[in-house]
Amino acid sequence: MTSAAIRGLLVALLVVLPSLLLPVSATQSPEIVVFTALLAGALIFAEYYAHFPSFLEFRDAPPLNRSRFFFASLCMVLISLLASHGFQPTGLTALVHKLAFLIGETLDFAYSPVQLTRLMMPTYVPQYTVDLVRAAAGLAYLISLISIAYFAFVIRLRNWPLGNGAFNVWVNLPLFDPTTGGDVVTRLQRDAKMHIVAGVLLPFLLPALVQMTASTFDPALLGNPQLLIWCVTGWAMVPASMITRGMARLRVADLIEQKRRAFDHDQDLQTV
Repeated sequence: MTSAAIRGLLVALLVVLPSLLLPVSATQSPEIVVFTALLAGALIFAEYYAHFPSFLEFRDAPPLNRSRFFFASLCMVLISLLASHGFQPTGLTALVHKLAFLIGETLDFAYSPVQLTRLMMPTYVPQYTVDLVRAAAGLAYLISLISIAYFAFVIRLRNWPLGNGAFNVWVNLPLFDPTTGGDVVTRLQRDAKMHIVAGVLLPFLLPALVQMTASTFDPALLGNPQLLIWCVTGWAMVPASMITRGMARLRVADLIEQKRRAFDHDQDLQTV
């Protein structure tokens, strides 16, 4: 119960984090933020306190979910400091501001996701807002790439998930039904490749989609600090989470295939 409560508290804190870091003049709708934080914390508490899994994947296969949480928190903290620099500048916000603008300018090359994010902004938006969006996008995209590289390092050098003991497919993939469809390995590989492809394409497609639906969602609203933090974090970290999820499924499929080969080899030896 204590572990589940701490996890729920951390997730709730992550939801209210932008409101805590931003000055009062830059925050809106605190009641909605608090309600969302309580709901998210309660869902995570219920998931980790329950004996049987329900919806959260890789619950007992650290550090996948921990790394997702850490990099999402890091992204939100840095973008919050970036956005708060224009309201309450400090030495820390100035450092993050300069670093983020440098990263955004570096990653703003032809056909990059950061350039597409900048180009989706309307022409009537002030130039500083456009540069701020570019800086936040560059910072968030760099963190998402680091999170993917970190999980690849965990798989290769720490032998994830076997380094944590036995891996229970049912507990860690509660939404995956091995009894339906074709071969389990083939299905896991197909789902994994779909997740990876979608995760790679989404940072390119979302800015174009926002520009096409500008009548529904005005990109100029990203001038609001809270909306900027949530939208840019989601734009970068959700695709990164999909890629790591695909990598994890590929790893599970590979382990199942290795287990099958070892079993067939044992059977052949017994026959001989």
